Amino acid sequence: MNTDLRAIAEQFRIDGDVRTVRPLGEGFINDTFLIETEADNTPNYILQRKNRHIFTDIPAMMENIRRVTDHLKTKIKARGGDSRREALTVTPTKAGELYFLDAEGEYWAACEFIADTAAYQQADTPELAFQGGKGIGLFQAMLADFREPLTDILPGFHNIRYRFRQWDETLAEDRVGRVKEVAREIGWIEERREEMLRFWSLVETGVIPTRVTHNDTKINNILFDGKTGEVLCVIDLDTVLSATCLNDYGDAMRSYTNTGAEDDADLDRVSMDIAIFKAYTEGYLSEAHAFLTPEEAEYLAFSARYITYEQVLRFLMDYIDGDRYYKVKSPEHNLVRTRAQYRLLQSMEAQYADMQRIVKEILERYA
Repeated sequence: MNTDLRAIAEQFRIDGDVRTVRPLGEGFINDTFLIETEADNTPNYILQRKNRHIFTDIPAMMENIRRVTDHLKTKIKARGGDSRREALTVTPTKAGELYFLDAEGEYWAACEFIADTAAYQQADTPELAFQGGKGIGLFQAMLADFREPLTDILPGFHNIRYRFRQWDETLAEDRVGRVKEVAREIGWIEERREEMLRFWSLVETGVIPTRVTHNDTKINNILFDGKTGEVLCVIDLDTVLSATCLNDYGDAMRSYTNTGAEDDADLDRVSMDIAIFKAYTEGYLSEAHAFLTPEEAEYLAFSARYITYEQVLRFLMDYIDGDRYYKVKSPEHNLVRTRAQYRLLQSMEAQYADMQRIVKEILERYA
């Protein structure tokens, strides 16, 4: 990258002088950097070059983030918390904008770095899964009364009717001639189509309400207090939008409970860990029980199946379409992903009665 990162950083209202700007992490979507300031008493900052190919309306995305974080900060202050540590603080440019557009058409945004925190790449213990569930539950609870409009920056995201339109078009085109070889896998999708559409119709008709959702609830998007180990802050808010809160819960279950890898070639390693499911659910409902409607509660366990099914469909659809969306490491990588996610779905289906029972028993404690 030939970009003058210091010059970019200095476009923002940084408290203090910039000492260094260096890469931070290995983001799959955005390029992320740490801005270190000269003085010990001034904060450091996160600088990101936003991926304009994935996020096609970055100004609207940043406005979504501003509205959500403003609401969170009001709630945190009202309960005596530290709003600069428990919510992201967006740093505007010197011109007062939420982003900086450089000469190459790249969008940049900044926020305060939250120091003395811990982050995890995997929720491999029930204790950590509980904290992860609590973090997302608290995030949603504080936003349960949010009434401002949010721009839909990811049209069709988790909308299975939209995915089926893509699916039908992909199968009809069969652009690389792979449909015949995956007849069995296509059957996995088709035999569950009506069940998934019945669920989604409840969202479309408002029986299941729309709320503010995060839409990327993996454990590494939650910061933990470095001293207490407690949940501190939910980060990476690029994907916040209005949807059913069940999407967040279901996606967390897909990522947290899998005993194997998302693209595990050894299907014997793949299953849903019911202990992790229970721990996450206990954490989530410790915060979310107060706002969930009966209909949301009824479909909480099902949402894990729904989101996992959607991912099976999307991996298989991309394989049939010639691997144009997901990056692949081999010609059959998307097919391997499809089969691994399907094995996880089968494990969820086999344990579904237990999943429903766990949700019911936990909710009864709060009745």
